[in-house]
Amino acid sequence: MSGAPVVSTENRPRRARVQIERRAIWRLRIAGAVTRYVVWAVALMGVAATVRFAISPPRAERLEVRMPSSDDPAGAGFAALFARRYLTWDGAHPERHQQGLRGFLGDTLDPDAGFQPSAGGAQEVSWAQVVQARSGPRHDRVFTVAADTDRSGLLYLAVDVARDHSGQLHLAGYPAFVGAPMEAAATLEDDASLHDVEDAGLSDVVDRCLRNYLAGSRSNLAADLAGGARVTVPALALRVTQVSSLKWAPGGGAVLAQVRAEDTTGATYALRYELDVVNVAGRWEIAAIEVDPGA
Repeated sequence: MSGAPVVSTENRPRRARVQIERRAIWRLRIAGAVTRYVVWAVALMGVAATVRFAISPPRAERLEVRMPSSDDPAGAGFAALFARRYLTWDGAHPERHQQGLRGFLGDTLDPDAGFQPSAGGAQEVSWAQVVQARSGPRHDRVFTVAADTDRSGLLYLAVDVARDHSGQLHLAGYPAFVGAPMEAAATLEDDASLHDVEDAGLSDVVDRCLRNYLAGSRSNLAADLAGGARVTVPALALRVTQVSSLKWAPGGGAVLAQVRAEDTTGATYALRYELDVVNVAGRWEIAAIEVDPGA
């Protein structure tokens, strides 16, 4: 076969094509600027979050516990009076028990608060006092009342007290007999680490002041009191037989005195007093004795 040879082009490499596209320069600038702004915004958000947690770190959620207010004399008095009348009964006259409880109970409780006295018994209450209080489950208050009875001795009664929409007190349910509040054995604080009062003048003033205070001698006591001091003397007159210890209270400004005293029958007492003292122009005066009667 004659003629030029035939060359196959199937395996011949193809040349890459370069395509040139025209774009406005302002579009390229905007695209670059947007990218930078996004990066900066993310960075700023991270910095802001770091600063926020540094200034105000997240806190674990705290469980709020409702504690009863100690300022409810009306509710406490209501509970104490109810307990006294509830625990006072005479089996021969059960109607008196119901009459005593009238006014404490609502329409949903029995007229005798669920108590039915025995036919041949009776009980009197010598005293009743609120010794504990807590918040109840329905915006009420549960008072624990200690009551001394001639039949059963010292009893503790939990009384649930609530107020209606007008604020009037009423019993929120039947009472409950409960155990006594938890107690711990009394301990005498160790005064060994406290400094003794070595000022003879201060010791004399404290000794004289306590003798006049416990004896009820107001006029003699006034001579050692600082200006503005508010002091009332105890109702039980005692004679001081010994001031056994006199030490500075922690922080200064007050002294702790341990005293032996006796009453008119010969009964003796070991007592401890805290006295606030001030030095006025070189003379020691007493600013307070144990309590502030005006508080």
